Amino acid sequence: MIDERNDVMEMSGPAVSQVEHEYGGSEIQVLEGLEAVRKRPGMYIGSTSESGLHHLVYEIVDNAIDEALAGFCDEITVTINEGDTITVSDNGRGIPVDTQPQTGRPALEVVFTVLHAGGKFGGGGYKVSGGLHGVGASVVNALSEWLEVQVHKDGKIYEMKFARGEVVQEMKVVGSTERTGSIITFKPDSEMFDTTTYNYDTIHTRMRQQAFLNAGVTIKTRDARSGQEDSDVMRYDGGIREYVSWLNHNKASVHEDVIYMAGQKDDSTVEVAMQYTDTYAETIVSFANDVRTPEGGMHEEGFKRALTNALNAYGKKANILKGDDKVSGEDCREGITCVISVKLTEAQFEGQTKAKLGNASIRTLTIAVVNERLEEYLEENPRVARAILDKAMMASRAREAARKARESVRRKTALESGQMPDKLQDCNERDPSLCELYIVEGDSAAGSAIQGRDSRFQAILAMWGKMLNVEKARADKIYGNDKLYPLVLGLGAGIGEEFNIDKLRYHKIIIMADADVDGAHIRTLLLTFFFRYMRPLIESGYVYSAVPPLYKLTRGKQQRVAYSDEERDKISSEMRGDNPNVKVEINRFKGLGEMDAHELWDTTMDPEKRTLRRITLDDAVAADQVFTVLMGEEVEPRKEWIERNAKYALNLDY
Repeated sequence: MIDERNDVMEMSGPAVSQVEHEYGGSEIQVLEGLEAVRKRPGMYIGSTSESGLHHLVYEIVDNAIDEALAGFCDEITVTINEGDTITVSDNGRGIPVDTQPQTGRPALEVVFTVLHAGGKFGGGGYKVSGGLHGVGASVVNALSEWLEVQVHKDGKIYEMKFARGEVVQEMKVVGSTERTGSIITFKPDSEMFDTTTYNYDTIHTRMRQQAFLNAGVTIKTRDARSGQEDSDVMRYDGGIREYVSWLNHNKASVHEDVIYMAGQKDDSTVEVAMQYTDTYAETIVSFANDVRTPEGGMHEEGFKRALTNALNAYGKKANILKGDDKVSGEDCREGITCVISVKLTEAQFEGQTKAKLGNASIRTLTIAVVNERLEEYLEENPRVARAILDKAMMASRAREAARKARESVRRKTALESGQMPDKLQDCNERDPSLCELYIVEGDSAAGSAIQGRDSRFQAILAMWGKMLNVEKARADKIYGNDKLYPLVLGLGAGIGEEFNIDKLRYHKIIIMADADVDGAHIRTLLLTFFFRYMRPLIESGYVYSAVPPLYKLTRGKQQRVAYSDEERDKISSEMRGDNPNVKVEINRFKGLGEMDAHELWDTTMDPEKRTLRRITLDDAVAADQVFTVLMGEEVEPRKEWIERNAKYALNLDY
């Protein structure tokens, strides 16, 4: 989903004084045990924000998934308990409890207290595994106020307790059992995290993803805080084929069945499931050892190359592509929804957060599997093959039309010479990191913004009327569009495959629209455009939404503004003070155009006083689905979404 977070802007800061001192051995700090994790938690879990908090759950679940990958576990349960503690249980073999030879301590203790300890290093424990390179359990322990683990193994229940990574109860037998598996309960440390409140939907979404990736494994989730008694149960025997169908459930498909391809070499396996829809955007979701790789890597590269080769080869063979005609990779992927899942023994991830897979061997295997299996499928299903190629050829014609439109617009606007659009009032600063662009709805509001801004670093671009819904249009319709192209021109970084964030002229792009339904619609249209054609803007954290006030309250010469109904009532009470019968005039701002330059600066544009909401992508797949539902061709899913979420819009001004 798209998530909006408060952000505080800093234009400048005090100069850093440099004091000379000797750099010696005393400067080198050795961190014992899990101290390093508590000292620099972001190095291990990405951040100490909400995403890092949820990462703790994923690390423990990943260990259970490793048991499933090894064939010893088929049920995992995740529960959010009262007080935002987490319990993860599985029916695997149970964490080892015998003595670990190198340390002379119980293996259970070593797993939770020593970094880089686990069954993922020697090669005998797990052939394939996810998790944080074997440090997951100990990192979770280090960042928890307390953690308790019970292991059901060999007819006994073993228990051990920790506090902030330290042992507080040695391992002991607390009962007998007929089952096997591990039960881990932990409470995140409030000293380590910005928030310790878990979001059930976030965890449920991640667990559903794991259930899709591990066919036949049952994953249950439950939120005990809300009084939920029964678990949400997820099991998908169709694996990633069902994943693709689920991703496409709000889209119209070009062919009914999901194309599935799989192959293996030694200990490496490749699974690919794909289906084309009548949309224009591509959705490729890839995983390595069940770990999401949002930046792709060798498995995605192999799939893209093989897909292009296979479609062109079939097109020539079937005489659909004539002479020197061919379709590009981008043409072949228009409207595709694809899930790629690879499993391999020595996964080489780039970066601690594992955003990209680097194994060249998996690219070779993926190419071989897709080339062979897709060729067979196209030969056996000529009608589907023709539909896919027709779509790719239509995309190719649209891309050529877009190129001509782009060149035409460049000539008309003298883009190469740096001419800016008429609707843009630029700022004086030339360092993009210090520059802001306000995208303002309507000439009236833009006029106030231009008068009220700080022209040193704030630029204003006026938008008028409803802009193009890019969810229903190809790129050739976007170039030259009188609403969109001035924005493309002003940002200076290009669009689509040509987008280059290094050329961006502003590092704060602020959507300033009215606080009503029309304003929300304009924000959604702009965000759809950014998401589909300038996604790095959102991924880099450069897109914001301004928060204008809803009310102006006046008592005599005293004036204040309120941003919500609750704040309005609070301020009104404060202004009355000890005299409840005094009159406080309350006016509802109907739009930004009603504010004069001074009001707009004081409430919405002054970096010292304003509130900005940063637009982020916590889950690009979920965001893709939301934009498809809200802005796509299918009416019924949009109607269902509105009915389901209407309660959250009760405070909007209709």
